[in-house]
Amino acid sequence: MSKGTPKASDAPPLTQDSPGWALPRPFLLPISVKKKALDGYGHVNNAEYVRWLEDISWAHSEALGLGLAHYREQDRGMAVHRHEIDYLASARLGDSLMLATWLVDCDGRLSLTRRFQLRRCSDGQTLLEARTRFVCIELSSGRARRMPGAYRECYSAALVSEETASQR
Repeated sequence: MSKGTPKASDAPPLTQDSPGWALPRPFLLPISVKKKALDGYGHVNNAEYVRWLEDISWAHSEALGLGLAHYREQDRGMAVHRHEIDYLASARLGDSLMLATWLVDCDGRLSLTRRFQLRRCSDGQTLLEARTRFVCIELSSGRARRMPGAYRECYSAALVSEETASQR
């Protein structure tokens, strides 16, 4: 038996309780890097990381009870206003990853901010850190509109303080 780097399939899963998360109580999405995610350099293409941020944002919203059907019924949705992404290390074919997200700010009127952290399961290394600011829009017009009360209540209840990061 060789003593090389462990295979992604041998990596223990990262959980909410695993050390190394930037904030407590992450919402998690496991990711297995497939060939279609790679670019010409043999590592994950930056556009794929953005797709993963979108995937976990939708999954977390659904888990909070605010899915696409609800947004359409309300004619309101949260649209990306700004992404800030720090690419810290590359993911490669076969890597087993864990993506985390937290809601870290909600002004209760128009905007919501998510924070993200992507880690490789085999060594726990953080590969990406990101923030996305969303604004509430009226779906039928695309114009910014005040957040419905149900959104304010749901998002505010799920907020995680970034001040806890300095205590971890």
